[in-house]
Amino acid sequence: MKNSKKAYVYKGFERFWHWNQSLLIFLLALTGFEIHSSYTLFGFETAVDIHNKAAWGFIILIVFAIFWHFTTGEWKQYIPTTKNLKAQVEFYLFGIFRKAAHPTKKTLISKLNPLQRIVYLGLKILIIPVMVASGLVYMFYRYPQGDEIAITNIESLEIIAVIHTFGAFVVMAFVIVHLYLITTGHTITSNLKAMITGWEDLEEEDETEVKKDDVESTNQKP
Repeated sequence: MKNSKKAYVYKGFERFWHWNQSLLIFLLALTGFEIHSSYTLFGFETAVDIHNKAAWGFIILIVFAIFWHFTTGEWKQYIPTTKNLKAQVEFYLFGIFRKAAHPTKKTLISKLNPLQRIVYLGLKILIIPVMVASGLVYMFYRYPQGDEIAITNIESLEIIAVIHTFGAFVVMAFVIVHLYLITTGHTITSNLKAMITGWEDLEEEDETEVKKDDVESTNQKP
């Protein structure tokens, strides 16, 4: 078994973004499903108000996160790669239950395994933008125009509602899987602690091997 060493993996803003994003997604889901009459908690009007405010907070957080990712170069973490992708899928399906060795090693410049890269990239460039766009259409379907209330050039909000709700279910499915995978670190709580403190135990690898793998991963094109 290889030795491990503590490394500062998750920077301050990264952790701030992660936990605030988690809180906002929780509020959006909680109020969103109430708006759909799944249950009664806050009351319809209050739920709509909280949902809209959380949505604006989420959009502002996204803007700051995009700026941070591109100014720090962290966007490279999401570049997809097929290297070890099959092995990673097999690990999650079978190997993890047999306590098999993880097929990929986390490093400071390669924090995500191949499957995580694809899933997170899909969320960032497809699911989240669709959720934000459809949500904004909801907000501004009717808007003040002089002394009248104008309506956007959309025949029906039904398709927008279906898209927005489908996206919500996708995000909820991701959250459930994400919560489970948090427990699959070196210990049940190690991944959670890392996202709280920023520090994580990383396996020490041969320096040449690490550099080679990291260069290959970051040079993969989307």
